[in-house]
Amino acid sequence: MIGQATAAGDGSTFTSIDWALLAVVVGLFLLSIVLSVAETALTRVSHAKAQALADQHGARGRTLLSLVESQEWLNPVLFVVLASQLIQSTLLGVLAGRVLPGLVGVAAITILNVTVFFVFAEAAPKTWAIQHADRAALFFARPIRALADFWPLRIISRGLIGLTNVILPGKGLKRGPYVSEEELLAVADLAMAEEVIDAGERDLISSIIEFGDTIVREVMVPRPDMISVGADFRVADVMEVVILNGYSRVPVTDAGIDDVVGVAYAKDLMRAERDGLGDEPVRSLMRAARFVPETKKVSPLLRELQLERVHLAVVVDEHGGTAGLVTLEDLLEELVGEITDEYDADEPELTWAPDGHALVVGSTPVDEVNQRLGLVLPEDDEYDSVGGFVLHELAHVPTAGESVTYGDHVLVVDRMHHNRIDRLRIEMRDASPDGAGAGAAESPDGSDDHETERAAAPSER
Repeated sequence: MIGQATAAGDGSTFTSIDWALLAVVVGLFLLSIVLSVAETALTRVSHAKAQALADQHGARGRTLLSLVESQEWLNPVLFVVLASQLIQSTLLGVLAGRVLPGLVGVAAITILNVTVFFVFAEAAPKTWAIQHADRAALFFARPIRALADFWPLRIISRGLIGLTNVILPGKGLKRGPYVSEEELLAVADLAMAEEVIDAGERDLISSIIEFGDTIVREVMVPRPDMISVGADFRVADVMEVVILNGYSRVPVTDAGIDDVVGVAYAKDLMRAERDGLGDEPVRSLMRAARFVPETKKVSPLLRELQLERVHLAVVVDEHGGTAGLVTLEDLLEELVGEITDEYDADEPELTWAPDGHALVVGSTPVDEVNQRLGLVLPEDDEYDSVGGFVLHELAHVPTAGESVTYGDHVLVVDRMHHNRIDRLRIEMRDASPDGAGAGAAESPDGSDDHETERAAAPSER
């Protein structure tokens, strides 16, 4: 067969069929170039940029915006690109077999085609499209829309995608997210390294990403730290509590802390006292309380409090008891960091002792301690704070001086407040002044790098 084809076309003649095949090959080659430019440009334009172009360029811009918002055009375009490349390569192989003698000619044409195709239909057009993404996307928006809306092509591409879903169940139905949280943080780190953004902006981006995964229990004021008043308290007495603590709102309880019946507002108290109602029970002017479960995500809660114009919510546990309270300020601090005013006299979460050891408030979140001190303490649903971690490891209420050794660090209970760990001292294991950790007992799970021990109280040293 090859010998007959060579005899019929020995390279000295070029028939009309050969010219027709060559014209089809060139046409498919040009189509591949155009679609490569269009695909690259459209995928490079962000939604925000497309919105700006839609405002500037009318109908063309709106067509571009619709393509960016819906990626359904991509499958038909990729199908046409692949079909063009395969058909072009096949026809060129047939043409080479008709015109050039032997397999050497076919091999030479194939190598030439691959080289030319890579340079002129892939590398060059896609590079140009990246450099001129906006202009190319606007120019090709309408042709690509027409191509994507061509119903035979749309049906074929959807059918092939359906076949893909049968072969790989669920893969083709998955939609977004197109960028993971880790990728966003990596981009932010790169931008900070190149001084496009500063460290504060990078931290804000990180806080926004983490904000969506944070629950109320992690940011609330815990039950032991709550300041509340009884419903039968006099308005003047409640006003005294408000002034002494510097609060604008306090929960009002009836039968106990688990029975919150309302919230007293400082401005209502001042108005009542000015009107001579200082001896009235606060029950008469309290407002309704807002209750939220401790497992609620803070992101929707922030929106709800904004819409309802509520600044304080009482947090309840799974049994209906009061777990704490959360304010609008607590939620905002998760985004922008600590917000302090003239009434805030709280101890800083992290300070440094004269001997160089870190002093950490027991209620400090574990992830914050890990981030600021470079530790790798485990994060678990059983606890949120570093004090909770120590309680979890000791499995009993400690006294000052007891410690937990984890990895290369020793967490020493520095100060207790009733049954709560008020402050911890974090030391390097080898740098512990009394050798804490050197002879630590092995933990129940048998791990060598995770140990719990009882150390002497500071007063005994």
